[in-house]
Amino acid sequence: MRPRLIFGIAGIVVFTSLVMFNFSQSISSYVCFEEAATMDNDRVHVIGTWDSSQPASFSTETMTFTFFMTDENGNTRRVVYPRPKPNNFEQADQLVVIGQMRGDTFVSRDMLVKCPSKYNDAINPELSELQ
Repeated sequence: MRPRLIFGIAGIVVFTSLVMFNFSQSISSYVCFEEAATMDNDRVHVIGTWDSSQPASFSTETMTFTFFMTDENGNTRRVVYPRPKPNNFEQADQLVVIGQMRGDTFVSRDMLVKCPSKYNDAINPELSELQ
């Protein structure tokens, strides 16, 4: 075999290995706050709902939005998000915070706000009657 072909195949193998390694690092499943506390990963996904009975605030000094969230197991924890409150935060059906637990506080690097779809019953009302 020619050296160029060997280097080409080796390059493809190395590139594919790096892509697979990075992809496997980015995959994570949803966990509750209890499981997130035991994990040593800074990209843990916790799904839950905003606890509107507790205070939520934005600090202009630290540029963080702080609120309380209840996970699917009923555990409520304080969440610190390093950005302003998302526009549709109050209308959200579910929140997904991505980050890690530090003590009793979840420090979120990113947040996904899942709002109810305005198209569910508007597309075909007959389908909603069948369900």
